[in-house]
Amino acid sequence: MRISRLYTPMPLATGKLIELDDDNGHYVRTVLRLKKDNQLILFNGQGGEYQCTVAEASRKTVLINVGQWDDRTVESPLQVTLGLGISRGDRMDLTVQKAVELGVNRITPLLTERCVVQFKGEKKPQRLLHWQKIVQHAAEQSGRTQLPALSEIETLPIWVDSQQGLKVFLDPYAETALTELKPETMKVTLLTGPEGGFSDQERDAAKASGFIPVRLGARILRTETASLAALAAVQLLWGDFGGNSDRC
Repeated sequence: MRISRLYTPMPLATGKLIELDDDNGHYVRTVLRLKKDNQLILFNGQGGEYQCTVAEASRKTVLINVGQWDDRTVESPLQVTLGLGISRGDRMDLTVQKAVELGVNRITPLLTERCVVQFKGEKKPQRLLHWQKIVQHAAEQSGRTQLPALSEIETLPIWVDSQQGLKVFLDPYAETALTELKPETMKVTLLTGPEGGFSDQERDAAKASGFIPVRLGARILRTETASLAALAAVQLLWGDFGGNSDRC
């Protein structure tokens, strides 16, 4: 029987009795329907995870006995940063979720010239909170013990100037392929556009900041497909998809 995994931002230590926050408590009690002495895995995104048991699961509180720490990791040796042009609704949600599963280390949502999503009033913090929950749930599901970072929403010109490692942006009109490149360090920064793609000014800004335009095959890919295909490709070329890990 598979043991459920939950992320919590709380400090964890073997032998400690903790009370879960309302959201996690509701999930354990109502969705998982765990009872006293049932097993559970907790992690706080700092590496490793804890084998735990339920001490109490009532309407008022869910208490957890924190057990043995397991120094387990499924992290790729390749450090990947993703600058993600904001797309609409489910497309953005899907890309964030799958990027975490594919081993991304940091995601920055980017406002671009052709972005069709508008943020008014409280929309920006609400969307960031929504995407953060997707990051957490994807880390839980995929077995990751380190939580990928979700940065504040930025504009593309500001973001490109502060990136490191091998810097590439996806451009269907480029002539260079990923196989022609190689990171000098184990750091790659990917820049992907929204549904409408990049403007000429944005392409020029990216190139001026050292980004290399790269084409993924002969077909034009949707924004969510391009982002995930690029992540899978860099993991295969330089990460843990190419036999550098003992996990499948």
